[in-house]
Amino acid sequence: MIKSNSVVVYKNAPAIVTGDAVNGKFPVKFLSVPATQTKKAVWGEQNVRPKDVLVLHEGPASSLEKVLDFAEKNSPSEEQIYNLNSDNRLTLLIKECWELLSSDDSTKNESHSFEDLTSLFYGELKADESWGLYLALKNTVYFMQNLKDQMDGKITFNPRSSEEIDSLVKKADEKGHEAEIRAEFITRLKKHELLPEDSKFMGDVEALALGKTDKSRTMHDAHMKETPEKAHKLLLDTGLWKITRNPHPLRWGLSMHSASECLSTPPEEERVKVEGISYAIDDEWSSDPDDAVAFDGTYLWVHIADPASSILPESTIDRSARSRGSTLYIPEGAARMLAEGSLADYALGLNEISRALSFRIKLSENGDVEECTVMKTIVDVKRLTYKQADEQKDSAELKPLFEIARKNAERRAKAGAVQINMPEVHLSVDPETKTVSIRTVNHFESGEMIREMMLLAGEGAAKFAFKNNIPFPYVSQDAPDIPAEIPEGLAGQYRLRRCMKRRSVGVTPAMHCGLGLNMYTQVTSPLRRYGDLIAHEQLRAFLDGRPLIDKDTMLMRVSEGDAAMQAAKKAERKSNTHWTLVYLLQNPEWTGEAVCLDKSQKVPLFSIPELGTEAYIMPSKETELNEKIRVKAANINIPELTVDYIPVE
Repeated sequence: MIKSNSVVVYKNAPAIVTGDAVNGKFPVKFLSVPATQTKKAVWGEQNVRPKDVLVLHEGPASSLEKVLDFAEKNSPSEEQIYNLNSDNRLTLLIKECWELLSSDDSTKNESHSFEDLTSLFYGELKADESWGLYLALKNTVYFMQNLKDQMDGKITFNPRSSEEIDSLVKKADEKGHEAEIRAEFITRLKKHELLPEDSKFMGDVEALALGKTDKSRTMHDAHMKETPEKAHKLLLDTGLWKITRNPHPLRWGLSMHSASECLSTPPEEERVKVEGISYAIDDEWSSDPDDAVAFDGTYLWVHIADPASSILPESTIDRSARSRGSTLYIPEGAARMLAEGSLADYALGLNEISRALSFRIKLSENGDVEECTVMKTIVDVKRLTYKQADEQKDSAELKPLFEIARKNAERRAKAGAVQINMPEVHLSVDPETKTVSIRTVNHFESGEMIREMMLLAGEGAAKFAFKNNIPFPYVSQDAPDIPAEIPEGLAGQYRLRRCMKRRSVGVTPAMHCGLGLNMYTQVTSPLRRYGDLIAHEQLRAFLDGRPLIDKDTMLMRVSEGDAAMQAAKKAERKSNTHWTLVYLLQNPEWTGEAVCLDKSQKVPLFSIPELGTEAYIMPSKETELNEKIRVKAANINIPELTVDYIPVE
């Protein structure tokens, strides 16, 4: 029972109980506005519940004025609190009490009540002095109030360790000299002579370099331009970052880790068992095969991984995939659109049984898609690299596929398809040493064959969706403006690339002029691209008789996924450039061949096939299109992603 004239803590301030409880509440008096030289103090009164206060002393207190007066005259100042050699009387007494309790293993880790502590260091606890003593204990560095006990209406304290006390004193000292410390840091920063402990001040610089913010107080104070590139350079110049730190995926808001939520085990459902062997043909470094092909003498089969069997529209996995847009492929590795742990169940050819969404296509004599049937299947898949497939291209199993591909390529070419072949490279980074490797991507005949198979699947899927009135993401492209004369070689391929228009994705089928197809969609990479995944969701909903996504919703979701995919592509390009420059720094003696692509500008544009890059280079003499010169790298700037290639004399 709380008595009248008790001293309590109400809203972190002292109060006096002024009467008995009525209906579970009792009145308290507290200081509302402190006195000034010109105005008197203003006192407040409030009816409160027992759980709203902490009882310091049962009283009777003389008055609230005397309670406050003792605290004002005796409590240590902030400077005295953090001065371990303070001559404040209460601070000295509390320190002695702490030394006594800390020296005994049985008491140094125990909670001690407010009354017990005050009896140890002060003597008899009086009501008028209770707030001042409580305030001194609460603010001291030697003890810490137990907040868990406070929630139960008890006031207890625990002795702090020596390490905790030293840390508090150090922080207080730094706070007191914050302006001076920061000024000294900024001086060191301008000279790029940071101390190890200065890294704690550089968080905002790193955030700017990673695109998490567009401002940096540190760079502003040092009178430096606040851009991600300048922040990146500063982190390199000060040694806080190494040249191998790639900030570009994070700048584009992308995760460098694969999705975490795994797909559930594929559902048990009725599937057609496809006889014979189908072939998953890919690069030797590929680890997520999501397509396989076969020809049974009548039908071309294109089997695609079937993650949509477990992913429903607007599920958490679907929304996560949409926010990523696609798998991010950077030289450090892949940040997958779907969880790494799901590959074994859904990629083709990794297990004895492969479940697929299959496109059974019937072709006419000239290679047109006459009929496409979509079905859920079980397939026997054998994996091959492009090199292995090229070696087996005359086998009974693969030869028909190469013939179908040849006919399809000819058919598309007659319809105006544009084939562009520019040099490609594959970059990889050793995870331990960060050594960069660059190798030229070989163009295998089987790679072209698989491309034609995927185009046939895309054309067949588009026709199937259109025939069955399925709202679907169709991909189209306007006709390019190709001049009458195109140079030979790489210069001609570059000129063709310049002529191509941007692709479009919509819910109405239209001509894809670049591919030479009347209607087309992408359905062959649902593990890697969100647009393909949502197309699969629609196809499966149609096959299962479930509601379809309407056209407007489909277009909105496809647009969101496409925007995220474009961001991923930009991050991939920036990352490839970053690691190419790191490669050049790691190989300072490098020289390579450059091929002249274009002379329409003051400085000619060259392709450097060995690096898979293009650059404006001023040759030492007049150079013709497709002419080759030898170059070396100079003035490499990692933050700005720039390098000068100069002719080797």
